[in-house]
Amino acid sequence: MKRLTLFALALLLLLPACAPQTTATPVSTTPLPVTVATATQTPDTSLTITDALNRVVTLPAAPQRIVITGKAFIMIADAAYLFPGATEKIVGLGIAGQGGNNFIALIDPSYTQKAILASDAGAEQIAALHPDLVILKSYLAETVGAPIEALGIPVIYVDFETPEQYARDLAIFGKVFSDENRAAEVASFYQTRMDTITQTVNAAPKPRVLLLYYNVQNGNVAFNIPPMNWIQTQMVQMAGGDPVWADANPGNGWMQVTLEQIAAWDADRIFIISYNKNPSDVVTSLKADPNWQALHAVQDGHLYAFPADFYSWDQPDPRWILGLTWLAGRLHPELFPGLDITAEARTFYQTLYGLDAAFFDQNILPTFKGDLP
Repeated sequence: MKRLTLFALALLLLLPACAPQTTATPVSTTPLPVTVATATQTPDTSLTITDALNRVVTLPAAPQRIVITGKAFIMIADAAYLFPGATEKIVGLGIAGQGGNNFIALIDPSYTQKAILASDAGAEQIAALHPDLVILKSYLAETVGAPIEALGIPVIYVDFETPEQYARDLAIFGKVFSDENRAAEVASFYQTRMDTITQTVNAAPKPRVLLLYYNVQNGNVAFNIPPMNWIQTQMVQMAGGDPVWADANPGNGWMQVTLEQIAAWDADRIFIISYNKNPSDVVTSLKADPNWQALHAVQDGHLYAFPADFYSWDQPDPRWILGLTWLAGRLHPELFPGLDITAEARTFYQTLYGLDAAFFDQNILPTFKGDLP
């Protein structure tokens, strides 16, 4: 009995060793993908611009309702319309006239739908147009701009007074109108022509030049010279002339001079500017004046009426590049023998304003004034 028990116990111990071996299935340690909910991000539409006063202005988005106003606003508005998007975005303008002409009304098909503001329009009148941006000349920052900004309306200041400022302010407008490529194209148009003129006249003798603004004040005729830092003086220098009034006007505006001073300067070339009267008529009357007939420039046939179309070409308006081209041709005709200023003007209006030759011939050429063909 005892042997039987021992045998059974041995048999039980042998059974696990003889059983078939099984392999356990390994457990994967790779983590399962986990989906994490994330918040939807709103794209940043803000626009940051550094203006002519070196102020950093941040707008919540590209402006869609722009007002351009204030004194001398024509120069700003004409520069703004170099950008195709200006027509749609500008909702308010100053009175765009000089001598009874209105260029913007001619080229903007929606002009009659825009608000037209007086040059002294106050902040409340401007705010009533619900602008998301107001553009002003920088010298109006305190008198006009500050009250507008106090109402929470963004203001950007530009100058458009000198060739250097033109490049900078065009870049500002490139951001305002969301068209920086256009800003670069226009800046290149100006720079190329400036470089061509200055390089051509660089080594030429410089005739002595007098540039005069003719104006009638209280029935009295007045002749004025520009400051040295104004574009009129710079144009004379870039065109290869020597301004005889150098250092005579250290101020910030036109300075009246007497006929005696004009005679004392006795310049080789005299150019007459007139904003409210046809400069050709002014020159005709001066040539008939015995006092002017004594001047060498008049005797030699070098008294000229500075050209204009809708606006005079001497101003810091986009047309100043035409004035510079014409002036260089008058001072150095031997260096610009093939100059066709009408063709230059036609190219200017087509390239910068998108106006074709037919439009130019019908609407702009008939407004030519001054010593132009």
